[in-house]
Amino acid sequence: MLREDAYRAIRDAIVDGTLAPGERLNDADLVGWLGISRTPIREALARLEQAGLVQTKPGRYTIVSPLDARAVRDAQAVTSAMHELAVRQAVPDLSAAELDAMREANERFAAALRRDDAEAALAADDDFHAIPVAASANLALRAVLEQFTPVLRRVERLRFSSLSGRSSVAQHERIIELSAAGDAEAAAAATRANWETLVPILDTPLSG
Repeated sequence: MLREDAYRAIRDAIVDGTLAPGERLNDADLVGWLGISRTPIREALARLEQAGLVQTKPGRYTIVSPLDARAVRDAQAVTSAMHELAVRQAVPDLSAAELDAMREANERFAAALRRDDAEAALAADDDFHAIPVAASANLALRAVLEQFTPVLRRVERLRFSSLSGRSSVAQHERIIELSAAGDAEAAAAATRANWETLVPILDTPLSG
């Protein structure tokens, strides 16, 4: 679907900083970049506005949303709660293959941290947490994460050097250990603790 393709392309460019906070988004430029018509682009921009990634003044301009500390903290709180719920719901049904996939993602995460590759580390972190989210089979939970995770990832990329990444590797290992043991409540609590490692980053001044 063209609208979905446009949404994901613009969203990813905002999250990875290709489109900077405050940058104007011109329909003609986006048409030229994406090679699709204005209609799906405008539909994508409307969805991105709902997600808090763009701001529009009808008839005047559309810009990439400036980084907003309150919005990011709100997104962190919601995202943390959703991942906690996902693990709680997923643990009773997690397969050995899914646990192995979590281990493999955490190994890629650790390797990316060792070579200071922020993009690869965040991709591996996404892969790690996506496994219990998918296993939970909770479509409402997935929809909430789809909306709020991009807001959070913008800041994580800017502040990656501040992340205590090595501790996240150990926290991931603990989540896997508790999940493998079938302790859903403890695994859920460990997941919340892992996401709360972002709080110190969010308490630093945002710029961009």
